[in-house]
Parts: sequence; C-alpha cells; structure tokens
Amino acid sequence: MNALDSMRVDGQVAFVTGGGRGLGAEAARALADAGAHVVVAGRTRSALDATVDSIAAAGGSAEAMVLDIIDVGAVENAFTEVADAHGRLDVLVNNAGVASEAPLVDAQITDWDHVLDANLRGTFACARAFARISSHTERSIINVGSIAAHVGVKNQAAYVASKGGVISLTRALAVELAATSIRVNAISPGYFATEMPADLLANPRAADALLRKIPQRRLGRPEEIGAAVLFLASPASSYMTGAVLNIDGGFTAQ
Repeated sequence: MNALDSMRVDGQVAFVTGGGRGLGAEAARALADAGAHVVVAGRTRSALDATVDSIAAAGGSAEAMVLDIIDVGAVENAFTEVADAHGRLDVLVNNAGVASEAPLVDAQITDWDHVLDANLRGTFACARAFARISSHTERSIINVGSIAAHVGVKNQAAYVASKGGVISLTRALAVELAATSIRVNAISPGYFATEMPADLLANPRAADALLRKIPQRRLGRPEEIGAAVLFLASPASSYMTGAVLNIDGGFTAQ
C-alpha cells in the first residue's frame, strides 16, 4: 500500500459527534471524501442536515443523527443502532463540546458540571459505547482536545480542566484498548476561525493581541483539521496510539 492509498477509509463507517458545524463538520467531510460513510451526530437537526447535504453534493455518503452525548442511555442506543444498521463501526471522532467563561469567584457549579459533562463525561460515554461494539478489524478513536489542555486560559477553568481530562483519558484508553485493536489518539486544536472564538475575534484589539501570540500569525482554517483526522482514522497511522497532535500554528511550541 502506497502512502496515498493508506489515507483511504473506503467502506468504513465513521461516527462524528458535534458534526453539524465547525471542526466536526470538516472532520466529517474529510472522512467522507476518503470513502467512509459518516454518521454526523449532534443536537441541532438543521446544522446536521447542512453537513450531510454538503457531503452528498461532493459525492460522499452520510446521514444525520440527533444526539445529546450527555444522555448516556441515548449514546448507547445510538451506537448500537449504527452498528446494527451498517454491520460495522470503524471510526469515532469525539468532537462535541461546550465552553463556559467566568472568573473563578463568579463561576457557577452548574456551569462547571455542564462543561465537564459534555466535554469529558460525553467523550468517555461515546468511547465506551464504541468499544463495546465487537469487531475483528482495527478501529480508531480520535478525541478532540484543545491547546487549553496544555496551557492556562484565564476565566476558563472548567473548559481547561475538561480538555486536560480528555488528553489524559486518551492516553489511558490507548493503553487499555490496544489489545483489542482500537487505537486512541487526540487532536489539540488551537484557535480556528469557527463559532467558538467568535466573540473574542469580534473585538479588533483582542483579535490582534491573539494573533500576536500565534507564531504563524493567523487562525487555523477549519478544513485544516480534516487531514489530521483522516490521518489518525486511516491505516497511515496504524502504529500510533496515545498520541496528541497539536494543530495550533505554533502556539504551544513557545
């Protein structure tokens, strides 16, 4: 198998959480472009349908599934449904997540619980449901962390803690699941031109200050995530597990 062929995932079935917009949508499109059938999961039907339509327009195969990953029972049912319908489930992209911003002294425990439930508990629940599906082929879990797992971010204690947990969970699951032919890796994106940092970027002075902190002096383009996800999902990374790829324009290299 040559290098280009090793990046193909023809005939595989991939499950992408938070796939209705931003980095999740780009991950779904990349996997579909490389031959996978993609289940695009999330809470907003209209956003999911838009991703599915864009994949179909490009000649790919996808379906939408409304799912709140905080609901553990719904997660278990969703993964079983997909595996039963398609006879396999090869790739999981744990991308769904939320953020909350507040100084520590003003932070609410309910906000902390919501962020940890969505970002860490939900990632765990999806990985567990994926691992419970029996398979005789090599499979891949890709967890989406953040550079916030590696550096401090003011007023975002819950988000930072949750993403740090995602990275530690990735390593733990990589060791545990290696014997079952499931590889577990993570991507830590930096600042990308998506909805999540939109409020920050709307302030010209804040946006300029941020760009000065990024060695490449620009934001990431959402489509730049797709190739990294595809690499970790495909045979091209068959000897990688427990790894974390920082995709951040050099932010964490400083």
